[in-house]
Amino acid sequence: MTGTYENGIYREGGVRLSDLSGRRRLPIGRDGFAAAVQGSVVVDKSLLIADVLDSSAAVTLFCRPRRFGKSLNMTMLKSFFEIPPASDPNAEDAAYLFEGLSIWDADGGRYREHQGAYPVIYISFNPVKKQNWEDAKNALRQLIVWEYIRHGYLSDSSELNEQERAYFDRVAGWEATDGDIESSLINLTRLLFRHHGRRPVVLIDEYDAPVMAARDNGYNDEMVSFLKGWLTAALKDGGQALAFACLTGVQRISKESVFSDLNNLVVNTSLNTKYDERYGFTEDEVRALANYLGQAAHFPEMRQWYDGYRFGSVDVYNPWSVLNYFDNDCECAPYWGNTSSNAPIAAMVRVGDARLMRKVYGLLNAGGSVEAALDLSVVFGDLDARPEALWSLLYLAGYLTTDDTEQPNSKDVVRRLRIPNLEIASLYRSEVIDRFAQIAGGRDCLIDLHRALVDGDAGALAEELEGVLLNAASCYDLTSENSYHMLLVGLLFGATGYGNPVSNREAGRGRFGIRLAPERAGLPAITLELKFERGAGAERLEALAAEALAQIEARAYDAEVAGSSAGSLRYGIAFSGKSLAVATGRRSL
Repeated sequence: MTGTYENGIYREGGVRLSDLSGRRRLPIGRDGFAAAVQGSVVVDKSLLIADVLDSSAAVTLFCRPRRFGKSLNMTMLKSFFEIPPASDPNAEDAAYLFEGLSIWDADGGRYREHQGAYPVIYISFNPVKKQNWEDAKNALRQLIVWEYIRHGYLSDSSELNEQERAYFDRVAGWEATDGDIESSLINLTRLLFRHHGRRPVVLIDEYDAPVMAARDNGYNDEMVSFLKGWLTAALKDGGQALAFACLTGVQRISKESVFSDLNNLVVNTSLNTKYDERYGFTEDEVRALANYLGQAAHFPEMRQWYDGYRFGSVDVYNPWSVLNYFDNDCECAPYWGNTSSNAPIAAMVRVGDARLMRKVYGLLNAGGSVEAALDLSVVFGDLDARPEALWSLLYLAGYLTTDDTEQPNSKDVVRRLRIPNLEIASLYRSEVIDRFAQIAGGRDCLIDLHRALVDGDAGALAEELEGVLLNAASCYDLTSENSYHMLLVGLLFGATGYGNPVSNREAGRGRFGIRLAPERAGLPAITLELKFERGAGAERLEALAAEALAQIEARAYDAEVAGSSAGSLRYGIAFSGKSLAVATGRRSL
């Protein structure tokens, strides 16, 4: 270790890690702050508390990708601010959880007076992902009732009048009417204020989860109507019964829906510099964590796989993947991607035309990017009506990032978007392979196509490609050389022993069509040149294929890969409709 460990806190430079147990266990799957701090290593993000207290915002919405620490931060706020409810058997004075963290010493310790000083309403909407409105409404009701039960001491409060206690008892006793539930948030803030004489803090985690489920399952109007009334009544209170509120989510639902009547909401996204260090792990935090765990030697590899996000002015690592990487003996894998269906990428790749797939392939090239304006109020359901919303959705979900974070609230600034790291690149690659395996007739057929290509077997390759052409009409609009080009590039992803295909790059005395570069010894570099001609017959296709093959030689497209230990394979391929011809040659060392 290069830092110091004392009283459960590891310090290295400006970074603090809490490990009260001293066991160097990682908080895999622990979203609750108290449990995580008591039993595992936690990166100190407690200055978020100071940021919230110093902010002039009455209501703040934090939008970050999934598994970037939103729930852990929200439960941290709850642990810090809450007056332990007398009726909650799990409640305790949480000061000891924070005594070694940055917030305890910040600004001469002036934030300590806020610890354990507020009644807190905390609700996570993560369970409200239902297929119909009735089930969703019941799930919402249960969350609300259980939060009332957590504050069960209000039933006997001498500060409440008889009518207020009767209302509380109806909700906490599972006898609430629909009207009682619709006003339950603002009423609980008022009851808590009346009892404690201190305005409560409201924390709503994953606020967008029920809206996303509603959009996917056809009850959006009912859900938006409920949440709009439920949230607005309490959060637009103007400070009369509310200290402040924080909400988290992945997507920023447009103000025209849930928040249309809420004019005191401040939205903080990954483009903003404020709070930019509070979500995800910074470089210094990951380095300190690696040193503390005795894994500093793996730092360069981890950076390639899990770094690369840009939040405001800070470079950020994916925290979920970093923790799982350490917990799995430093084995690189798409840990973050394995926690979701990766629906945004899947939807894009599944229906993308040649133009869109060209952009996807470009993203997968080294240094690849696309340029697009970001509208961070989009949701997944907007894609059908607004195809350009795709890039914004991928950004919000964490599948793209940008270094162009100026003017974070502008929908007109065109930004350069890129894939952040190898983990996310592997997710794109997997989705591309899955799509083109289906086009090829299955994964086995795709493997046979790759084997024929690597073996230099022109006849077998032509046979496999012909099978694709006969079955791909419904998947691809094959009307130009570009459409065949995009199809073939997609089919070449996942070839064993090779990196991603690269196309239309300068080499020799021109720009080659497609290239596959080997990633292990004993495999040839492969260069392909394509031709297309409408109405061409068999003889003409063979002549065009020979012409394409000769072009590789004449323009020295594969000169720079001549050092491959197995030489270089060359293919000239000509297409017309569902017919093709393949010519092959080999450049030896």
